[in-house]
Amino acid sequence: MTEAVIVSTARSPIGRAFKGSLKDLRPDDLSAQMVKAALDKIGLDGDTVDDLHWGCAEPSHKAGSNMARVIAVLAGYDKLPGTTVNRFCASSVQTTRMAYHAIKAGEGDIFVSGGVECVSQYQSFAGAGGVDNDAMNPLFADAQARSAEMARSNETWTDPREQGLLPDVYLAMGQTAENVATSRGMDRLRMDEWGVRSQNRAEEAIKAGFFEREIIPVTLADGTVVSADDGPRAGVTLEAVQGLKPVFREQGVITAGNCCPLNDGAAAVVVMSDTKAKELGLTPLARVVATGVSGLSPEIMGMGPVEASRKALANAGMSISDMDLYEINEAFAVQVLASADDLGMDEDKLNVHGGAIALGHPFGATGARITTTLLNGLSATDGTFGLETMCVGGGQGMAIIYERLS
Repeated sequence: MTEAVIVSTARSPIGRAFKGSLKDLRPDDLSAQMVKAALDKIGLDGDTVDDLHWGCAEPSHKAGSNMARVIAVLAGYDKLPGTTVNRFCASSVQTTRMAYHAIKAGEGDIFVSGGVECVSQYQSFAGAGGVDNDAMNPLFADAQARSAEMARSNETWTDPREQGLLPDVYLAMGQTAENVATSRGMDRLRMDEWGVRSQNRAEEAIKAGFFEREIIPVTLADGTVVSADDGPRAGVTLEAVQGLKPVFREQGVITAGNCCPLNDGAAAVVVMSDTKAKELGLTPLARVVATGVSGLSPEIMGMGPVEASRKALANAGMSISDMDLYEINEAFAVQVLASADDLGMDEDKLNVHGGAIALGHPFGATGARITTTLLNGLSATDGTFGLETMCVGGGQGMAIIYERLS
């Protein structure tokens, strides 16, 4: 049976939104550099690719006009079709899933998957996975009023469906994290400890040259070359993080030290049939084993990785103990820890080189960035199987399992 394999990856440095190294770069220009880099690594002409699947969580304004096709033309590949995909934070996991499915269906052999988010270039910003007020369905007005009251009182989250009410599908991500914290009874200390661990692990990885193996330097309009992530901080301590004030609720537990920042970045993955890779003389990095997607209440979207991972593992006929490494996107420490608890994960195998709290979370690019880091990590630790999973705005989860081949 034909398999879908990863033959190349390329991810940009991750910049801090509005004030970082990539703040003036358009998302299509940044993306074109990553798509071209991923293909150049294996000497492949983009015009021979069947399709470009490109993720973006807010595909409008400078990221609009079916940005994927714009990227293809910018990169010089006039014959490369493209589609722009939005599944919020999991957009560039979805793009790889689409390529995987197309290859399995025999409808193509070569795809470029990936995504971008340049929050610095947003025309307006309503929050990760949020929307502007004029786009909100007024039928959710009561749900939003309930959410506002819960935020003021910091009461323990309960499912509004039990009271015959709609859940707040537009709830800001920080508020969903506070809901997970209250419903799980998780204290801030554990979250802060994870935030510090993420920074410390990223610092160690940088010193070891780990990220140099996956980052493609980006050239800015003025010729400046950016080659390192903006986010990781050296020497972060628990004492410093515990001094930070809550961001979303006056009585809350989510702070800048235990959640991800806003970011700019892009990442690309070349997905190919194993028969085409063999024909071209390419050595696959990994095989796509299985995927899973799930839905849950939008108000506790952070728990999305649990059911999505269980589905992916079931589809693969595997268990969590079969995984050598796993990555849960660190939108918030609380949802990483709660999801890991429910899945029975070993924290020593989780986000071992740091996660989004340190590195950053450019929404549409994060799925492909994590794929790149996970495969890099499996190679560095001589592991075989890796699970990537994340929560998704609006109340979803997504997961994908890889088998390292080289």
